[in-house]
Amino acid sequence: MTKKDLKMQTEEVRKKVKKLGPIKIIILLIMAIGTVCSYVFHDWIFPATSVFNKGVSSSEFVNGLLALVPKIIQAIQVITIVLIIMTVVLLTINRIFKKNQREITVIRLISNLIKTVVVIGLVIAVLAIWGIDTTALITGAGVITLVVGLGMQSLISDVVAGLFIVFENEFNVGDIITIDGFRGTVVSIGIRTTKLEALGNIKIINNSDIRGVLNQTVMPSTAKTLIDVEYGESLAHVDEVIKQNLPGIKVDGITGDICYDGVAELGASGVTLQFTATCYEGDIFAVQREMNKKLKNMFDENGIGIPFPQLVVHTAQEK
Repeated sequence: MTKKDLKMQTEEVRKKVKKLGPIKIIILLIMAIGTVCSYVFHDWIFPATSVFNKGVSSSEFVNGLLALVPKIIQAIQVITIVLIIMTVVLLTINRIFKKNQREITVIRLISNLIKTVVVIGLVIAVLAIWGIDTTALITGAGVITLVVGLGMQSLISDVVAGLFIVFENEFNVGDIITIDGFRGTVVSIGIRTTKLEALGNIKIINNSDIRGVLNQTVMPSTAKTLIDVEYGESLAHVDEVIKQNLPGIKVDGITGDICYDGVAELGASGVTLQFTATCYEGDIFAVQREMNKKLKNMFDENGIGIPFPQLVVHTAQEK
């Protein structure tokens, strides 16, 4: 991944975290205004002598509906206050972090955890407002969690492995890594799975199944080109041509100069020469292709032959 791609991805994440849709803003604003009004008219809504609690109608059904109004208002108060706090916390986290690859991953993980905890907490709080015994509910949920946990050990392993991946900084969103022979760009690190993208394909891997990760983004990568020359060519002449022409070859994507490493192999039909250059992992294949092209042109322009397989046919003479 190039710096330009990382910058675009960072800006996209920033917008997603900071931006609330117009509908969400309007709903949250209405709920906030309603909450403020409910506190202003608290003595008129919630006391036992209020119009909602003293049974002003001869119909039990109507009185029951009126008695629900204070509980509904209390539930809205709790939901509104918690949502406002959660929004402020998420925006603060987004503003504090500097938006590098690791912090993008941490922001996504923390945001998901906060939203999950908030939803569970709101459900319990609303049930308590409506008079449901949440102590028994929490105790029952703990027993159910224990039973479910015993049958979901693989899921728990995925979650724990995902947490270690993030906090040990093994790899981050945007890194190019290889897992079990599959090379791709990390597009998502979730609680349960990690997603890699390569050539438009998405590979989803359970976090607990990730073993022996090769992170190819931590350090600059090396693009390598092997070119054969004919055995009939003088290596002294070839070295002189390379020495004079190689500094003038420029390839987009490399972070330094192209280096001539010498003879890599004595092949079946030619002498193999090795050239290398450092570059970002995301540019390595483009750099290799461009190096092949320009080095081939350099040899052609200086009359250095590149061997190719040849087949010699002998015809038997008739007696």
